Amino acid sequence: MKIGIQTWGSNGDIRPMLALADGLQKVGHTVTLVVSSLDNHSYQSICEQLGVTYRQVPDYIDFDLQNFAQRSFRMNPLQWLRSLLDEAFFPYEEDVYRAAQQLVADNDIVIGHHFLYPLKLAALQAQKLFISITLCHAAIPNPVVPPLRFPYLGVHLNKISWNLLDTAFNWALKKSLSRLWLQAGEVPPQKMLTELLSSQRLNIVAVDPIFCRSFDHWQSHHQGCGFLNLMEDTQCWQMPNTLVDFLKKGVAPIYMTFGSLQQAVPEWSMALFIAAVNLLGCRAIIQTSSERYPIDSYNDQVYFIGRHPHQAVFEKCVAVVHHGGAGTTHAATRSGCPSVVVPFMDEQLFWARQLQEIGLAVQALPAKKVTAATLAKAIAKVLSSRAILDNAKKAGLVMRGNDGVAIAIALIEALCELDNVNFRGKLI
Repeated sequence: MKIGIQTWGSNGDIRPMLALADGLQKVGHTVTLVVSSLDNHSYQSICEQLGVTYRQVPDYIDFDLQNFAQRSFRMNPLQWLRSLLDEAFFPYEEDVYRAAQQLVADNDIVIGHHFLYPLKLAALQAQKLFISITLCHAAIPNPVVPPLRFPYLGVHLNKISWNLLDTAFNWALKKSLSRLWLQAGEVPPQKMLTELLSSQRLNIVAVDPIFCRSFDHWQSHHQGCGFLNLMEDTQCWQMPNTLVDFLKKGVAPIYMTFGSLQQAVPEWSMALFIAAVNLLGCRAIIQTSSERYPIDSYNDQVYFIGRHPHQAVFEKCVAVVHHGGAGTTHAATRSGCPSVVVPFMDEQLFWARQLQEIGLAVQALPAKKVTAATLAKAIAKVLSSRAILDNAKKAGLVMRGNDGVAIAIALIEALCELDNVNFRGKLI
């Protein structure tokens, strides 16, 4: 079967799609991946390694991530999302839509990041099957769990809270998100958050079961698969000899990163990390974002690392300080590491609370308030907690036993069989 996949966002939005593309290729399907990269990083080389056809659309996104991150501290969640879309998505909506139309024309089914409503529209127009992938379950209505920042009011009143969230999302974004549908002569879904931004046939939730409380209360088209873990580049990655030497010379270090957000606040993040390490007197591996700290440079206390597959290094560490992105949260947990989370936005706060609820982290330290002293104190609290360290080891063992890619492929193929899609690529 010929399958088109399209995604938009940062590295955390793209790696899971690479993992799924790799899995689909390995079971005999032909995959094309279309990427809109917020930081303009190209995934051409890894796609060549996987045998996946790759397109980057547009070639360049003119988005000042550093300026946006600094302004985002003053925004509420809807303002943050609206600003992100205004600056990094809506100006390229037509490009994304044209790429989606081509992807639909060239393939039997299409799979998209849950925010890619242009792909959903293109598939509808061509009467092709569209499947969405959701990387965070925070916005999936669940009557036994209230939306983030809403109080728990019981099953019946929680439903009202979810309706209020849908109404607020419509108020803020319905006009903008409906524009492309109306221009195409189509009637957009009524609810932007819960209907427009995911498939109503199959929305695969790429979240490990340990993070999904009461997922059996979701609507039936939401199906969990677990973490879409890309292992191919991890297996091919060679750990630098300098890092091997550093790890041999002392106790297991703390790992520190803010992922792609670190590019937005490079000097501030490095100063925060280094000051916290100095206060603790511990060893650390810090993902460098500053020319002042060159990649693969180190001393007895700190090693500065560049871009790399996270899990291979996390497994050598005693804990991970991170921003609470879905991918980093899963990678740290799968590696058996507890977390110290410094969230920049609400989705990351959601993951921080998930980690805390299952005993893998202490209370989050919001980025707009964190100091080196509070960060050092939180790290010390995690390292001194036998319960948190033991919980992390157990969670890592559980996660390593789950194969999210295999489950996702089974869900996709089952729906195709139900829809009578012949895997030679013809409708029957």
